[in-house]
Amino acid sequence: MTTLNLIQHHPAEGPGAIADWAASRSLTLKIFRADLGQLPPVSAAPVIVLGGPYESQAGPAWLENERQWLAQSLEHGAAVFAICLGAQLLALSLGGNVRRMERPETGWTTVKFADGQSMDVLEWHEDAIDLPPGAQLLASSEHCEQQMYRTRPTRLGLQFHPEWNAASVATLNAHFAGDSPLPRGEQDSAAHAAVFEWLQATLDEWWNVSSATH
Repeated sequence: MTTLNLIQHHPAEGPGAIADWAASRSLTLKIFRADLGQLPPVSAAPVIVLGGPYESQAGPAWLENERQWLAQSLEHGAAVFAICLGAQLLALSLGGNVRRMERPETGWTTVKFADGQSMDVLEWHEDAIDLPPGAQLLASSEHCEQQMYRTRPTRLGLQFHPEWNAASVATLNAHFAGDSPLPRGEQDSAAHAAVFEWLQATLDEWWNVSSATH
């Protein structure tokens, strides 16, 4: 089976629905816990970078090591699919900026895509991205314009969390308890199904292009 590297930053924020996608495509996810000092070798290998409850510009010491690793991997031509904190790190590495929002964006949120489509997705963030030079804006929400961007066909940044399925939400709620703003109780299965369908198509496109150029 082909291996795909994935960077995780927190024990309660795993690959979620990305693992289901990978298994259905006969891909083996090789998970590195950056918060435990684990990073793959610097290379052009495609990588998925997840989110985490940290500020991208003032996080723990290991986050600086990851920033340097990501910048060097990008110099090697690595394909990157980055979510939330990952998307912020990607933007910083490419000359963008990250700033604190006036209000957090949490729970189910409607994002509108550049092609006119819209979808409800899960959010939990206090920072927003100012796009790197030359980046293409692909999706926005009411309170956060930069919800998804692309800097080349193999580099995508998403502020929202399409990988969070019902099990992910339950894990996050259990870990963060009263601090979690995510939905509780029975989950909206139709909303999760719609996001998963979108995630599969988006990852397929990214992986196919990344595999062709790697």
